Amino acid sequence: MSLLTHISKLFSKKQPAQVIGIALQQQVISLCSIPQSQSQSQSQSEAQTPEQSNTVLFDEGKVANSDFILAIEQLDNKHNLAGQAHLVLNASQTQIVQVDKPSVPDSEICAALKWQVKDLVSVSPENMVLDYFDGPVLSGGVEKINVVCAAVPELKKLVATINDGDMSLISITTPEFAFANLVAKQNDACLLVCQQPNEEILILIVKQGQLFFHRRLRGFAQLANNTEEELAGHIIDNLSLEIQRSTDYFERQLKQAPIKELKVLVPIKLEAFFARKLAENTNVPVTLLALPKPYHEQREYAAALGAVFGSIVDNTAAVELEKATISEPQAHKLEGGV
Repeated sequence: MSLLTHISKLFSKKQPAQVIGIALQQQVISLCSIPQSQSQSQSQSEAQTPEQSNTVLFDEGKVANSDFILAIEQLDNKHNLAGQAHLVLNASQTQIVQVDKPSVPDSEICAALKWQVKDLVSVSPENMVLDYFDGPVLSGGVEKINVVCAAVPELKKLVATINDGDMSLISITTPEFAFANLVAKQNDACLLVCQQPNEEILILIVKQGQLFFHRRLRGFAQLANNTEEELAGHIIDNLSLEIQRSTDYFERQLKQAPIKELKVLVPIKLEAFFARKLAENTNVPVTLLALPKPYHEQREYAAALGAVFGSIVDNTAAVELEKATISEPQAHKLEGGV
């Protein structure tokens, strides 16, 4: 489906007043569906009555043999989903690399990036869809750019499946930006340790509503299975080391002011214990990242929620790998539409 065809399809559909977040994980798909009026008022921190939240839906679908298409179809058939959908790919479906910003006009950046990153990613240029967000300016004035790319064939199937019924796919993004949308906009930098269930941990640094730094860690996917003793031992020590490395890069290499707080969004039973132990190894306050009410207990659906709220609040420089009708300040024209 061409980008033009996709846009035409979006406008030809009657748009129900629902906003749907779909987050793909290795083992499950997380789904949230929220009335658009409610999500808008929640983005403005307004309280909702129980009657107003009756149509809020949270559910997950099992994924067998990486068959995300079947899992989406099963959730759609179960709930008769209708509305504007926002898709979050998992870490294995996207690759993010940082390169020097090419010296070409803005309109030609995406085309130039395809060939600039071809030896750094596993997706061939002819099968690649990409977007980018501005990176830091390092010492010496070298301007960096972060490139997010994915394989076109898989995205085509996902787009077709979601658009086949009464949903209209508005954007495709990554867990990094979905989680960043949940951090309140503020001048001081916040380091966020976040995770989807059974996925690897992400370290993000968000400042003034923008994603300044991101890292995908390995070896923490089974965090929920660890005991207090295991968490308090090498796991916290290893994670604290990664946090310190990230902090040093942000403050020394990027010449940024020190990080003022550390927030945790790790949906495990021992999350509070995890945060307390992490606080013992850091010199900044450590707290749990609060989700908007009445969704504050739906922490395992945080990525799907972040995609929903990111579509309404101009909160971050969001990357969208399938950009049809939304335009963010630092989200650039898609190269290689699906």
